Amino acid sequence: MLKHPVRKIIPPSVWQELGPAVAAAKHSQAGAPGAMTAREFLEGVLHLQRTGSPWRDLPPELGYWHAVYMRFRRWEARGVWQRLWQNLQAEPFAGARALLLDSTTVRAHHHAAGASKKKTPATRLWAALAGD
Repeated sequence: MLKHPVRKIIPPSVWQELGPAVAAAKHSQAGAPGAMTAREFLEGVLHLQRTGSPWRDLPPELGYWHAVYMRFRRWEARGVWQRLWQNLQAEPFAGARALLLDSTTVRAHHHAAGASKKKTPATRLWAALAGD
């Protein structure tokens, strides 16, 4: 089985601008330091967002899926994501276009389109029209 290399999403020039914003939105210092850096963690999260894959399908090169998931949940509970986006909006961030997702990368299941799950037979429609 051929393994394709995982493309890094955050280039070094963008991380120079993004790094201080992540540090400003710093989360709690309680507990042991994480095994992965904030950049490695964000690479994993952005990879999942770009591919639309579930947490468990995170490539091992981007970290253990459960560690990335748990840090994501802790950042959400502590408001780190909200502070990070507020910091990015307050400062002009030139690298934002490199990280933003567009509609071509966001995927939804075909049932999410809003179509009804059951189809009505065409005979009902013709019977209703004949009665009028």
